[in-house]
Amino acid sequence: MAEQTNSTTQEPRPNPNEKLVKVFDSEQESEAMVVKGLLDSAGIENDLASASLLQDAFPGMGGMIILVREEDAEKARALIAESRQSPAAVEGAGDDDEDDDATAEMPVQE
Repeated sequence: MAEQTNSTTQEPRPNPNEKLVKVFDSEQESEAMVVKGLLDSAGIENDLASASLLQDAFPGMGGMIILVREEDAEKARALIAESRQSPAAVEGAGDDDEDDDATAEMPVQE
């Protein structure tokens, strides 16, 4: 029974015999892990790998890359780009003068 648990908990990874394409790279492992989670949640199989051969000697050095199947690359890049725009749109909304106008029009309770 323990063998079944191990086989079901392994994350799906692209077949190494398929052509893989780099869709993301980062110097920070935490950022790469967030993007990996984003792709995983979208059902895009991916592989997180070290961008440098020095990784074995100096863990965390050299950055991380994410590889996907060639046919999934466009969808993965679009998803990553969309996720990068979302926080900026939310932050920019607070700087807009329209918010001040909407607040000024609110009725005052006496």
